[in-house]
Amino acid sequence: MPFESMREMARTRSLKVGHFVVEFATPGIGYVLRNAGCDFVLFDTEHSGFHTETIKTALRFFEAARVPAIVRVPSKEYHHIARALDMGAEGLMVPMVNDAAECRAILDCMKYTPKGRRGVALSVAHDHYSGGAVMEKLAAANERTVLFAQIETAAGVENVEEIAATEGVDCVWVGHFDLSCSLGIPGQFDHPKFKDAIARTIAAGRKHGKAVGRLVPDTATGIALFKEGFDFVCYSGDVWVLQQALTSAVNEIRAGCGKGAAGSVAKAATKATKTAKPKAAAKATPAARRAKARASAGRKGVAKAGTGKRG
Repeated sequence: MPFESMREMARTRSLKVGHFVVEFATPGIGYVLRNAGCDFVLFDTEHSGFHTETIKTALRFFEAARVPAIVRVPSKEYHHIARALDMGAEGLMVPMVNDAAECRAILDCMKYTPKGRRGVALSVAHDHYSGGAVMEKLAAANERTVLFAQIETAAGVENVEEIAATEGVDCVWVGHFDLSCSLGIPGQFDHPKFKDAIARTIAAGRKHGKAVGRLVPDTATGIALFKEGFDFVCYSGDVWVLQQALTSAVNEIRAGCGKGAAGSVAKAATKATKTAKPKAAAKATPAARRAKARASAGRKGVAKAGTGKRG
């Protein structure tokens, strides 16, 4: 892992491989990622449901393992942006960026004076609770923070050139699912419209010397996208990797142990259902039993009458 900061990563076009954390903000997650060789982590707060305290704690886990973190905030609102930075995020990913004007508004929230209007809180999480000269701290924070602008709307693609050209934008990051929906082709990543949007985003990043990133579902896609021009490659997400690995292992064990071992849970459930049916019948109410007895007696009477001889 050659990178020590998000700023260092954003300034090089070499490959950076990371992982998406959307479910497991556990104490060991930083070291798990570092020992796996991850260059960075993308920590999601848009879709995950993580609250402020969890975000702050998770950032300490990543710091301890020296894994630079990008925090994806839920919106372009000031309180989401400034709070994530105060908690110690180096990289900030903002969803649904549509044009350069929105970029400038986001940067205004991210940066301290004289570059922006971020409220000042010093000797807290983002500066490691340290002292120092105020102006030096503000300048250091402005230099340290990195903006990842998500291109995931048709408007964002139309304006990707001006977004990439904006000073302070460090990476244009494709949000592939939302982008496909905005283009009217949900999930159709091989569609010409989607491919054109990707090509335009890569070209804008290259032209203006900005990084280009995307989440990828598998290794083959990651390799292919790097060859196309993506340098931030975020491989899958914590819960999906666990689910895929566990499903594969469970199926392999069942297959290796033979047919008798397959589906044991399902068989047990079926057996329980069958044994439960007689019990359900036994629970008939007294009134229901009396009605059944009357109906039976009536049938017997009809049967006897049917055997009588006519005069």
